[in-house]
Amino acid sequence: MEASAKQFKKRNAILTCLRSTKAHPSAVMVHEMLKAEHPDISLATVYRNLAWFKNQGLVTSVATVRGIERFDANTEPHVHFICAQCDAVLDLPEMEIPKSLSTQAEQASGGQVLDCRLTFTGLCRNCAKVKETLNKSPAAGQRIFCPQASV
Repeated sequence: MEASAKQFKKRNAILTCLRSTKAHPSAVMVHEMLKAEHPDISLATVYRNLAWFKNQGLVTSVATVRGIERFDANTEPHVHFICAQCDAVLDLPEMEIPKSLSTQAEQASGGQVLDCRLTFTGLCRNCAKVKETLNKSPAAGQRIFCPQASV
């Protein structure tokens, strides 16, 4: 297979992977999801293509969670929630970013808003339940396993 055809196949697989998940994966997570079906895809290829997708406006960098960049194929403005315990990044589709927020920012700064990202940080539903159950037991402060993190 020609080199550019191989490159296109890998690029397409990465974008399809991002579009098929709501997990807001990191490059490493994308690589893990793809390597069974595409064993020849390298982590460097995933990073390179994610950077290219960002430059093309096909994906956005949602947040950096514990120093690791997370990606989203949904490029429309929307609200996110990051769990401080399990690192899950969740969409909050029922919430809208009010246009008045951008207007207020422009008035306060005297500048022009090009993008607005609203992210809440806290405990996801599952981690909040686990924390409540543990009720500040000796395990408090330890990382909690949360199935939400792998959504």
